[in-house]
Amino acid sequence: MPKNSQKRVLEFAKSLNHSTVQGVPGSQLLRFAGVIAPDDIALMRKAIEQDCEQVDMNEW
Repeated sequence: MPKNSQKRVLEFAKSLNHSTVQGVPGSQLLRFAGVIAPDDIALMRKAIEQDCEQVDMNEW
C-alpha cells in the first residue's frame, strides 16, 4: 500500500478511537420495561422476522 494511503488509514483508525457514544443509557430506559403488551411484542417480532431478516441480493 502506498505511504499516503497508509497514512490515511492510520488517521481514520485513530479517529475511530475518538468517536463519542450517542444515545440513551439503558438504565434510563428501564422505566419502559413491560409497558408494551405481549401480543404487540409478538406482532412486532413476527414483522421483523418476515421483513427484516431477508437480504435482497438485487437491491445493490
